[in-house]
Amino acid sequence: MTAALMPREDGPAPGLFPHSAVDRAGPVPGEDLPEQLALIGEPSPVRIPAVAWTAWLADDSVRTRYWAKVHRTSSTSDCWFFFGGISSTGHASFRAASLPGLTRRGTVPGHLYGYQLAHGVIPRLGWGTDSPTVCHTCDSHSCQQPVHLRLGTPAENRAEWLARRRNPSSPLADLRGPAGRSRAIGEAIRTGRANGETEAEIALRIRTAAAAGRPLSLW
Repeated sequence: MTAALMPREDGPAPGLFPHSAVDRAGPVPGEDLPEQLALIGEPSPVRIPAVAWTAWLADDSVRTRYWAKVHRTSSTSDCWFFFGGISSTGHASFRAASLPGLTRRGTVPGHLYGYQLAHGVIPRLGWGTDSPTVCHTCDSHSCQQPVHLRLGTPAENRAEWLARRRNPSSPLADLRGPAGRSRAIGEAIRTGRANGETEAEIALRIRTAAAAGRPLSLW
């Protein structure tokens, strides 16, 4: 579980493996274009035309910049953490495009970009309580591992959070909150990579950073 709608470096085939407050209020330019709505943190509608997602997912330079901020490992089951910008909700903040305007338009939740890179553009043309949400099954907000991302509903996402947040070993119980946890892990990865460390050495840094926020006693 984790995040709201917002779910690779040019690694696994970009065949559709897959924050600027992107038009948070009001319709996007070109209202005749199909829109996809996303959530960043608490319900905060973000409108992005499907045509824009399609272009960003197909652009080699955008994919390269995305994967350059994802710590991918040889494991197909471990979390692949984002070590670039982190939003206030703990999610990856990825600049898919630099668009004109006073806000950071064109910056999107990383896992939403990654999910669609893996599975294609999510067909969502409306906004409602049942609109699809990309959920983290690993509960790690900055994880970009495609197998850890699934589509669900906001209600399902909330139910999973309520069911798992009191487990002291869950990322959801981290005393630093999701943003603090994601930033600590990102810093650990950047340090390890700057030092030229091996995958195993960086993995140890990640485990240490993650454990630092674990509750010291059961709730």
